[in-house]
Amino acid sequence: TVLTREDEVLTYVSRNLEPYRGFHSFMRALPKVLEQRPDARVVVVGGDEVSYGGRPKQGGSWREVMLAEIGPLPDRVTFTGRIPYRDYLSLLNVSSAHVYLTYPFVLSWSMLEAMASGAFVIGSATAPVEEVIEDGVNGWLVDFFDTDAMAERVIEGLARRREVEQLRSAARSTVEARYALQDCMAAQRALIDMAVTRS
Repeated sequence: TVLTREDEVLTYVSRNLEPYRGFHSFMRALPKVLEQRPDARVVVVGGDEVSYGGRPKQGGSWREVMLAEIGPLPDRVTFTGRIPYRDYLSLLNVSSAHVYLTYPFVLSWSMLEAMASGAFVIGSATAPVEEVIEDGVNGWLVDFFDTDAMAERVIEGLARRREVEQLRSAARSTVEARYALQDCMAAQRALIDMAVTRS
């Protein structure tokens, strides 16, 4: 299937599909989104291993657990597993809305890359995300645990996907201004120098 910016594409990306990155919340919101947005294509990227936390107590992967909980999904939902970096960037470029969720934990580089790609990010209103996304300025924020409200926000985001160019531009500008590689490297060197000087 070939997807373009003309299509309605909802994306979710994580190294592995697991609760620390809100996979369970995303999956619980998904049936309502699919019901209300019949033309939406959903692409879920991530492996079935565990990066953080533990495996499901009942065994299997979190993907299998959540599919068993919510029931079968239509063919317009695609689980890709892990994909090559080039394909991942291409996916971000056609995304109508990109969902990024996390517990109060380390922020994923994937969220910054999504913003740098000019994606319209709908992120969780949790500490690490709120350091970067200001609701209504360079993205939208949703409650990590309120899956009904999350679904409504995603539905609205998909419906208004052609009205968010300013948010997309602001997202990219945020990353350029605060997370440019040369600036991050300079800050890291300064921290190392300070630590060496104090020791």
